Amino acid sequence: MTGLLFKWLFIPFIWLSAVAKTDHHPIFVSVTEIEHNKEEKTLEISCKIFTDDFEKVLRNSYKSRVDLSEEKMKPAMEKLVNDYMQKHLQIAVDGKKAGLQFIGFEKIDEAIYSYFRADNIAAVKKIRITNDVLFEYKSQQMNLIHVTVGANRKSTKLSNPDKEAVLSF
Repeated sequence: MTGLLFKWLFIPFIWLSAVAKTDHHPIFVSVTEIEHNKEEKTLEISCKIFTDDFEKVLRNSYKSRVDLSEEKMKPAMEKLVNDYMQKHLQIAVDGKKAGLQFIGFEKIDEAIYSYFRADNIAAVKKIRITNDVLFEYKSQQMNLIHVTVGANRKSTKLSNPDKEAVLSF
């Protein structure tokens, strides 16, 4: 009798464990790193987003096939990633909008890293970041932002629906 009870409890446990592993991760977060390169007078920006979440948002936004891991699709995916990020990540330095030039993206483990550069940024006294990446996907979305100017690093968190931060250096 114990063996039969064990099988009836064990099988659902295994099934639930498998379902839980294929379900979403428990946290919805992106991480944006912004670093001022004084010598080159640029901002160097990277944004890390969970691949599965990003692919779902891109599918919903652009109504097209999305696979950020498929090398053959990379040129088309670069256009989608760039377009989405340009709409959802804006930076202004000392009151002037910084034009973000898309460098590219890569998949590392379970995340997509997209890279941008803003030119002609000689100094940074105040930086305004607008970041609502994936806010349309999950109400629990948080976007962490780290900004480094010289030896000074400041961080902030934007929780949906708050999408703007201002940091002074």
